[in-house]
Amino acid sequence: MRYSGIGGQAVIEGVMMKGAGKYAVSVRKPDGEIETKIDTYKSLKDKYAFLRVPIIRGVVSFAESVIMGMKTLNYSSGFWEEEENRSSDKEKKGKKEELLMGLAVMAGVMLAIGLFVLLPFFVSELLSSKIHSVHVRGLIEGVIRVALFVGYVKAISYMEDIRRVFMYHGAEHKCINCIEHGYELTVENAARQTTVHKRCGTSFMLVVMFVSILLFMFISVSNMWVRMVFRILLIPVIAGISYECIMIAGKSDNPVIGILSKPGLWLQSLTTKEPDGDMLQVAIASVEAVFDWRAFLKEEEAFEPAGPVSSAEQAAAKEPAADAEQAAEGTSKKGQEQEPEGFEVVEVDLEDEEDDEILQALDRYFEDPGVPDKGNET
Repeated sequence: MRYSGIGGQAVIEGVMMKGAGKYAVSVRKPDGEIETKIDTYKSLKDKYAFLRVPIIRGVVSFAESVIMGMKTLNYSSGFWEEEENRSSDKEKKGKKEELLMGLAVMAGVMLAIGLFVLLPFFVSELLSSKIHSVHVRGLIEGVIRVALFVGYVKAISYMEDIRRVFMYHGAEHKCINCIEHGYELTVENAARQTTVHKRCGTSFMLVVMFVSILLFMFISVSNMWVRMVFRILLIPVIAGISYECIMIAGKSDNPVIGILSKPGLWLQSLTTKEPDGDMLQVAIASVEAVFDWRAFLKEEEAFEPAGPVSSAEQAAAKEPAADAEQAAEGTSKKGQEQEPEGFEVVEVDLEDEEDDEILQALDRYFEDPGVPDKGNET
């Protein structure tokens, strides 16, 4: 498996894919056609060097992903609005959508903080009269947080609209897995891939939960309100650490990393569903808009052959290097000096000891025909 550098997310009846410097949103419209919108983006990390520092770059990437995700979700939902609700004034509509998107991001962040940070904290504090250890209460808080998150994901997975989004999520993963495992990006090849991926945002959220458990267990501040403030202030730090963990997991085939990634992959079974062929077509259209997978596969073939390689294939792979060496010396295989007339050119396996002795004897004879070969004296 080879890291491709592309990522994405599912949107309403479509898939967003992000490559180097640009992203694309492909949506299956109500009339059945696929419409793809391509746009460029410039990360703040490219503008300011200090934002590329580990941990900090994770905070920036997370914030930019949330903003881009809300923007592409809003774009995809526009295809499914009723015509009478669409404004004829595009400029006013754009400003209204930007305002609504900003409010939605703020509301989503506040809801997430309240549900997954503050609620578990207050529940664990209710046990302070019976459990005096701050570390134990921090562990209980983390367990409650994970349980709430898993329960939330499980609950929304029963909604029909969300289930279709999860199917497009599976299509997104299948296409990335298809490319990174060295297969041509077709519907047939993508359909055979798994719907889980180690760099998924679902795994990221679970890593956030576990990192928060470790940090909050060791914040030993006596004042309850100070501890609560610390939990909010440490959210960017937790996101940054979790980002680094996910990036390491996504680029590594280490067995230990694979085992540590298992919980996140298991949770993805709730947020990804098996897509149909039409959904895979949409995901492929989004990938091809931002990523040249054919060139990627050619590079992979050049540096890492797939499967076991026979001795004949190894010899064939070495021929170009041998030709280049001969060209540097001013000769090539085709331009080699011809043998003297009357002599037959014989291919000799130098690995064969017996043939090697014969060849050496011939060489000595041609150098000095008058001297008999000592190896053949009788």
